Order: sequence, then structure tokens, then C-alpha cells
Amino acid sequence: MRILLILLMLLAMPVMAPPAWAVQPDEVLEDPALEARARALSTGLRCVVCRNESIDESNADLARDMRIILRERLVAGDTDAEAVQYLVDRYGEYVLLSPQRDGVNLILWVSGPVLLLLGLGVAVMATRRRARPEAPLTEAEKARLNEILKQ
Repeated sequence: MRILLILLMLLAMPVMAPPAWAVQPDEVLEDPALEARARALSTGLRCVVCRNESIDESNADLARDMRIILRERLVAGDTDAEAVQYLVDRYGEYVLLSPQRDGVNLILWVSGPVLLLLGLGVAVMATRRRARPEAPLTEAEKARLNEILKQ
């Protein structure tokens, strides 16, 4: 019983732990509104070193540079879209954790559901074919079957 309790506690620890943000105190902007915008934007930008970790969570040097650039752009007066676009222009669309849904990316967004529907259609057709009764034997086939069974 004690081992089970310890095991449950170990499994629950990652869920209960607060997220560890990598933003350093010297990066934080003095204006709380700008800092809130910067934090909101940096959670949607991917660290190109860590993969699938936002620059807000990453401890990589490149993520730190990206956070600083983002804050500099916001202080310079860029809108949220302009600041993000600056980083996309500099590092490529890969920095977006949620890629845009237009152009070539539209093929990627649409292909998943389309392939799922095609797969379901094939499965339904295969099931219907399998459930279909077979055609009855002709008289010649019945006679041949009786001959084989008598042997």
C-alpha cells in the first residue's frame, strides 16, 4: 500500500509542478502592458533549437535572443502582428508554433481530415462488400459439388 502511494505521488509530481519560464529578470520590460504582450506573443513562437518548446519556456541562447528582439520590436512601437512577422521574416515560418492556414500550408491543414474521410469511406465500402451475400450456385455447380462430396 505504501509503495502504491509513493508511486501515485511520483506520477502526480509533473502535473502539479508549475511551469518553469526561462525569461530572465533582465529581459522583463518595465511597462507591464508591454511585458504582458511580449509574454503572450512569445508563447506562440517556437524555439528553433529546442523544437516544440516556446521561446518563453526555452533556456537556449537563441531563444533568449528571440525574446530580446521581440521586446525591442514592441518597445519600438510595432504591433503584435508586425513584431511576429519580423521574427518570421528573420527565422522563417518554422518559428510559429501554429503555422498559418493559407497558401501551401493549406494543403497540410486540409490533407489530414481529407485522408481521414477517405479512409473511413474505404472502410465502409469494404465492410459493405464483405456483408453482401454471395450469389447462389448454379445447377451445374451443385452437380459438380455433389460429385466431389461423394468421392
